[in-house]
Amino acid sequence: MAVVVVESPAKAKTINKYLGAGHTVLASYGHVRDLPPKDGSVDTEHDFDMKWEVASDSRKHLKAISDALKEDNELILATDPDREGEAISWHLTEALTKSRALKKTTPVKRVVFNAITKSAVTEAMQNPRDVDMPLVRAYLARRALDYLVGFNLSPVLWRKLPGAKSAGRVQSVCLRLIVEREMEIEAFNPQEYWTVDAELATPRGATFSAKLVSLAGNKLGKFDLADTTQAEMAVQAVTSRDLSVTSVEAKPASRNPSAPFMTSTLQQEASRKFGMGAKQCMSTAQRLYEAGYITYMRTDGIDMAPEAVMSARDVIKGRYGADYVPKSPRMYKNKAKNAQEAHECIRPTDMAVSPDKLKVSDADQRKLYDLIWKRTIAGQMEAARLERTTVDIGSKDGQVGLRATGQVVLFDGFLKVYEEGRDDVVDDDDKRLPQLAEGDAMDKRAITPEQHFTQPPPRYTEATLVKRMEELGIGRPSTYASIVTTIQDRGYVIKDKNRLMPEDKGRLVTIFLTNYFKRYLEYDFTAALEGQLDDISAGQADYKEVLEQFWRDFSAAIAETSDLRITEVLDKIDEVLAPHLYPPTEDGSNPRQCPNCGNGRLSMRTARSGGAFIGCSNYPECRYTRPFGPPDPEAEASAIPPDGKLLGEDDGDEIRVFKGRFGPYVQRGQVSDDNKKPPRQSIPKDWDPESLELERAVMLLSLPREVGPHPEDGVTVWANIGRYGPYLKHAESTSDRGGTNANLDGIDEVWTVGMNRAVQLLAEKRASRGGRGRAAAPLRSLGAHPADGETVDVMKGKYGPYVKWGKINATLPDTIEPEAVTMDQAVELLDAKAATKGKKKAPAKKAPAKKPAAKKPAAKKAAPAKSAAKKD
Repeated sequence: MAVVVVESPAKAKTINKYLGAGHTVLASYGHVRDLPPKDGSVDTEHDFDMKWEVASDSRKHLKAISDALKEDNELILATDPDREGEAISWHLTEALTKSRALKKTTPVKRVVFNAITKSAVTEAMQNPRDVDMPLVRAYLARRALDYLVGFNLSPVLWRKLPGAKSAGRVQSVCLRLIVEREMEIEAFNPQEYWTVDAELATPRGATFSAKLVSLAGNKLGKFDLADTTQAEMAVQAVTSRDLSVTSVEAKPASRNPSAPFMTSTLQQEASRKFGMGAKQCMSTAQRLYEAGYITYMRTDGIDMAPEAVMSARDVIKGRYGADYVPKSPRMYKNKAKNAQEAHECIRPTDMAVSPDKLKVSDADQRKLYDLIWKRTIAGQMEAARLERTTVDIGSKDGQVGLRATGQVVLFDGFLKVYEEGRDDVVDDDDKRLPQLAEGDAMDKRAITPEQHFTQPPPRYTEATLVKRMEELGIGRPSTYASIVTTIQDRGYVIKDKNRLMPEDKGRLVTIFLTNYFKRYLEYDFTAALEGQLDDISAGQADYKEVLEQFWRDFSAAIAETSDLRITEVLDKIDEVLAPHLYPPTEDGSNPRQCPNCGNGRLSMRTARSGGAFIGCSNYPECRYTRPFGPPDPEAEASAIPPDGKLLGEDDGDEIRVFKGRFGPYVQRGQVSDDNKKPPRQSIPKDWDPESLELERAVMLLSLPREVGPHPEDGVTVWANIGRYGPYLKHAESTSDRGGTNANLDGIDEVWTVGMNRAVQLLAEKRASRGGRGRAAAPLRSLGAHPADGETVDVMKGKYGPYVKWGKINATLPDTIEPEAVTMDQAVELLDAKAATKGKKKAPAKKAPAKKPAAKKPAAKKAAPAKSAAKKD
């Protein structure tokens, strides 16, 4: 019997079907150890010694493996075939050895398979090896580098840049890509240009379109027709001349299929075709892999196993015919420098299992499998054969020239199955032209000028970002998805219509790092470091030397920022972003002059939430602010001014909308000596403060609304809007921290909910808490405490049984069963607990008397400290 360890229970279940009796297959549930997030986990003073800690969630999984090894004296490590999988195997060996679950005599084998199929698993079991230590060292180096950067750089951000959350060795470089792209877009100046299209007809009446390509005997450049005047002159030149075909050229062409998927191309195509994020794509692929349907999904490789190639050719012949099978198999060569990442391509484990035969109900898995199957099959199919036709049309004097292009598919080949998506749609001229011959006279049906403007570079999608990271050599297949996800989770980037846009926090972090840690955000430096990690995994570099070299320079850069003040940092960022934030004005006035007070100077400020805005130097006398970024006159015209936006009057009071530190709010009346705190109410997030009307503002100021007394106890039920949305409160007042709260479905229900609905929601809330908020039933009662007669109960707790006396709780030790605890034992435990709490003086304990004695008066019980009831 042998214990086989894999990462996940799904993978364990699939493998167990193939191994059967004689093997115990268990899951480690990912990494079992990691560096604790505290100082000294990587000891830079002692040869970069790394202090590992078993995660609390992993202890039970390690115990299960340890217990199994007591019965089966052989360990087989079958984790994934990459750096992370090798690291998990190494961690398991180390942790089990340290806990003495793994004896020196216990044989330990490492097996790897690229697909979870019976043949692949069986072959792997027959060819075990040792843990690949160069791969482990590459993992150790990567993990140490990530720790050293994150643990040392993030605190610098926290201290110098309010609201910043974290920095990372690769995530910060990835963020830089997005921020720089956004700044390119904002700095972009569109340029006008014109084109002229002609709708022409052949002598037989067939119509087609052509573009003007030459004028006055010269080839037209993109910007040669710069305005409407030049465009109209070009139209006149075409209209006033007779046109005929000057040449017809038809050329054969072919299109070859795309290579099979590797990690990055799968993420890109899933994003293009399905809008899947990188994380969603990899999670879906992981489930397909663990179920045995596809090969390993983290790879830089595009080659296919020979038997898979032959199987694909058989499927093609059977489904589409011999014409679609090329004479010789298509061979794709890996481009990855790092052999450990270059596994086989991502493909179906069985080519005969077409998407319609897949026994999976999950929609995402079905879509992704369909994509992988089609790409793999198409990759072994015959090329598509095309004919591309170019027709030139001109005037006899040679002053005007037009061109029409067309393309027809003569044989679809691989296009019958699959065509790769495109990130940006372009005119591919995939249209058929009518039959044309040199000398044919053209009938001009319409000559149309069309205005265009150059477009800024598009924002990145997750797919194009991964593609760019791959081009620059940043990150690896196993890290693409987590990097893209992290910068979104940190609030540095948001996704809008599948495009990635930097938030203020992301901009500020990037500008800070590029100014004070420029070297570590350079694309070449990050790619070179990835190359060094690849060298370590290939056994060509010492990971301690790589760490030493990195830390020497990086620690010096950290030290240089120690004396920086926050104001210095903000001034520097303001200076760097000045051309973006304060562009020249049309009238030549100072772009930094405050438009509100006229003499203040505008500069960048940061909010506690981490965002940024532009504010006046005369604050608090002048409260002018505008959003972070270039000035937008239209937005400012409709925006809320510093002194508030007047909505009207109600009962003689002005009602205004203000922008506050914690968000927009409405206010009744003005601040004065007699009214220092006028009534205010926050505006719900779903309401646009700039378009708020008087009626709704007055409704907000009427809150909290009294629904009425609860029919069961007479205590008031209130409806209100809080920081987490609309809710009901069952308490004497809304300021009471006790009572019961229940969420309402929508904002409008605050003003419409009746008592019947309120009672129902409050009852449902109490029921859903599973007893939380009301007294739990004791397991058993021990009777009256000998000191004061108050009941002592044995209770069931989250962390085990305990005894309860008044407000004192004492946990029962493992040696005492709840059913067997006595009053004397309970009193002893409660006295000890009361002494440590210091909140309630423990009564003097009665000494056991051998003969009757006068009763000792009970010590006066101290009043227990009041504690606020937890708000629901």
